[in-house]
Amino acid sequence: MKITLLLHNAYAIGGTIRTTFNLAAALAGRPGVEVEIVSMLRHREVPRFTLDPRVRLVPLVDTRVGSDDMADPRFGEPAEDFPLAEKRHHQYSRLVDVRAAEYLRTTDADVLIGTRPGINVYLARFGPRRALRIAQEHLRHDAHSKRLRAELARHYRHLDALVTTTEADAAVYRARMPLPGVRVLAVPNIVPAPPVAPSDGTAKVIAAAGRLVRGKRFDLLIEAFSAVSAKHPDWRLRIHGGGAERAALQGLIDGLGLTERAELTGPRSPIEAEFAKASIVASASDAESFGMTLVEAMRCGVPVVSTNCPLGPAEIIDDGRDGLLVPPGDGRALATGLLGLIEDPVRRRTMAEAARESARRYDPEPISERYQLLFEELRSTRIRRAAHRVIGRARRRARAVLRRALRR
Repeated sequence: MKITLLLHNAYAIGGTIRTTFNLAAALAGRPGVEVEIVSMLRHREVPRFTLDPRVRLVPLVDTRVGSDDMADPRFGEPAEDFPLAEKRHHQYSRLVDVRAAEYLRTTDADVLIGTRPGINVYLARFGPRRALRIAQEHLRHDAHSKRLRAELARHYRHLDALVTTTEADAAVYRARMPLPGVRVLAVPNIVPAPPVAPSDGTAKVIAAAGRLVRGKRFDLLIEAFSAVSAKHPDWRLRIHGGGAERAALQGLIDGLGLTERAELTGPRSPIEAEFAKASIVASASDAESFGMTLVEAMRCGVPVVSTNCPLGPAEIIDDGRDGLLVPPGDGRALATGLLGLIEDPVRRRTMAEAARESARRYDPEPISERYQLLFEELRSTRIRRAAHRVIGRARRRARAVLRRALRR
């Protein structure tokens, strides 16, 4: 069986890339499975993340200065097939459209898995029907614009399955984007065991990681840490990541007098090495489609204090046992949670042990097994799902006729 995963840019840094590489490696370890990753774009010589040598990497369009693709006239033309409402549209060109369509029309893959909305549209439009076509959604349904959701609904109904990272998001898709004949389910991301020894829980360090953007609410975390620091000035906050909010966050740190106690370190990869140096990891996000850093921290034996934001944290953290959940946007509650663990080292160690054990459910083997079972299910239900799709089309047409009649 040949499985192909379709990525935006396998040579960049990001959670979707990391999880796709993890899944590709896990699937490649199964008997009789061949795996390749197809990258729409390539901007450097080698990927930033380590790719399992059993996985083949195929770039479609080379954006490096001086490449032949950069000289192709279609490179300068806007994409027509990639959805205009997709936020990456400006990075796509007519050349990517053409290369993606050519690849999908000629591939011999048995299973094709897209990893972002625009690529899933390519998959629905050009992927061979003999292959299983599966869309992964690494962003929440509600994170997409109304215009994009409408376009996705038109195309996703032609696929075999839609996989979200949380059950809560799968439920939203089932309720708000009916897709007859399409299996809609949740499969969490793989988070393998870290390559470092777990934290010993003695460092007086709170760590956090992610893109420095507004939705991650690092400003709230810094303000909460200000209250923590007032009581425990020997503790430090280290925020790992880069992004547009860096200057504003540094200004907040300086303004609160935390320059010697809070640090923006820049991006760190692998992040586990940094988490292992901490005793607590914090997340103040307004929303998380999954919460990769939460699991990575737990795998390092570090309890997490996280906002109970939609959608991932509540499915990852068992509040009070392997971590703490606090209301989103509530800096006082976040500070209280952090202080509770700082001031109770015994509870902190107990939570750390529970976190390591709980995070094992994200091991590669059980997740790859769930995908294997999904492939088997989709094959065995093809005829039944095709019938559901036909019935769904008939109902949509009937509703359209009724709407036109009522407008007369």
